[in-house]
Amino acid sequence: MGEPFVPKQVFFTNGVGKHRTKLQSFELALRDAGIEVFNLVRVSSIFPPHCKVVSKKRGLEKLQAGQIVHVVLAETATNEPSRMVSAGVGLAVPAKGEQYGYISEHHDYGITEARMRDLVEDMAATMLATTLGIEFDPETAYDQRKEIYHMSGKIINTRACVQSAEGDKDGLWTTVVAAAVFTY
Repeated sequence: MGEPFVPKQVFFTNGVGKHRTKLQSFELALRDAGIEVFNLVRVSSIFPPHCKVVSKKRGLEKLQAGQIVHVVLAETATNEPSRMVSAGVGLAVPAKGEQYGYISEHHDYGITEARMRDLVEDMAATMLATTLGIEFDPETAYDQRKEIYHMSGKIINTRACVQSAEGDKDGLWTTVVAAAVFTY
């Protein structure tokens, strides 16, 4: 049996696209994010042990057009004028490199970029905290839980990549994407 197929790096990207058709607005959002030339395969939300977060530029250098690329992708679209659309991915990295972390994805309508950022970061951190046995009250505000997570010494980093946009005033499809893109 060969070596396990485990990503070594991840980068984050986001984008917006507008067009009269939904599919082409999605394509334009992927172009804006810089990942339109890949065959994207959606995967679930595990951040592999020893995986490094790199810049988008550095991550893209490892990929070539047509390549099958694994992503955690959030996307949403609307053709309703002025309707807010948001997509985001969050990351929670454990302190111990041999431990896996979590990437969360979420898309929604009517929520701001700041709210989406907190939501996806909270989702990832909470999933990781529960696997690490960190005690917390799920009813407390995320800011308070975030402090508990970091003070535990078991979670060293959280972050989010989000994109929001208002539906086009003339009714064009507006699509937003946010992605964690894996490289090997």
